[in-house]
Amino acid sequence: MSKQMIVKYLLKKYMLTLKNYNIADWFSFYRIFASPFLLLLIWLDFRLIFTWLLLVSYCTDAIDGFLARKLKITSSRGSQLDSFGDQITLIVGLIGLYVFETNFIKTNLILIGIAFTPYIIQMFIAYIKYGKATAFHTYLAKFSAVMQCIFILFSLFFQPEYTLFYIMIGIGLLETFEEIALIFMYNNWASDVKGIYWALRDKRRFKKNSPSEKQ
Repeated sequence: MSKQMIVKYLLKKYMLTLKNYNIADWFSFYRIFASPFLLLLIWLDFRLIFTWLLLVSYCTDAIDGFLARKLKITSSRGSQLDSFGDQITLIVGLIGLYVFETNFIKTNLILIGIAFTPYIIQMFIAYIKYGKATAFHTYLAKFSAVMQCIFILFSLFFQPEYTLFYIMIGIGLLETFEEIALIFMYNNWASDVKGIYWALRDKRRFKKNSPSEKQ
């Protein structure tokens, strides 16, 4: 096989792979690809530009979910991409908050550590049981994400507000405990569960483990 044929084959395979992703997936990809650039802005101390672009990333989170539901293109892959994009954007936002509001973070480091410990435990349990992070996308998780966005953006545009901070911590803890409960309720990885109330009526809880669903 000549080099030209190999190149054509690889290009064709690459294009077919790209076609497998839908528009909602590409909004998730945006958040992932934007993260290194946001980190660069933090390093360059461009606080205002960083904050505005972080706001754009948060907006894409709302857009991809809306498009997936509206166009009925939800999928396991899309849920995982969305969750990964959310997690990496949250981490970047927290790094920005630490760099630009160092005193606030250091002052509340113990409380932040207490709040993050259950989240780390939840991630550990999920990887042990499913081999990957959860993507339940519960209503409480969405509310928690909104509160995180509001607090981080408000802090970066203005200054940290303790009322928002405590609300964010409280909702975040409730959401994490619900996620842990759902992990024990579902034998197999599942997405778009909405919450414990809906999980109790979800037949997917009783499905037996299948090798394909662990991948």
